[in-house]
Amino acid sequence: MSTTSQKHRDFVAEPMGDKPVTALSGIGEVLGKKLEEQGFDRAFVVLGQYLLLRKDGELFTEWLKDTSGANTRNATSCSQCLREWCDAFL
Repeated sequence: MSTTSQKHRDFVAEPMGDKPVTALSGIGEVLGKKLEEQGFDRAFVVLGQYLLLRKDGELFTEWLKDTSGANTRNATSCSQCLREWCDAFL
C-alpha cells in the first residue's frame, strides 16, 4: 500500500508549470489561502523557498508551519512532495 496521496503522486508525475499552490500535497484551500496572502500563490514560488532553504526538509517544514500555520503532517507531506519532484525534474 502506498503512503503518498493521489494528489502527491499526480504532482510528482509531471512538470510543475504554473500550478496553483494548492496543487502541492499537504496544501488545501485554507493553507493555500494563507500562503497566497503572503505572496506564495503558485507551486513554483513555494519550490523557490524550498530551494532557498537548500532542500532541507526540516527547515522547510518549520518555515511552512510558521508561514501558513500548517500542522506537522501537512508540512511534511509538502516537503516530501517537493523533494520527490526535485529528484525527478532537477
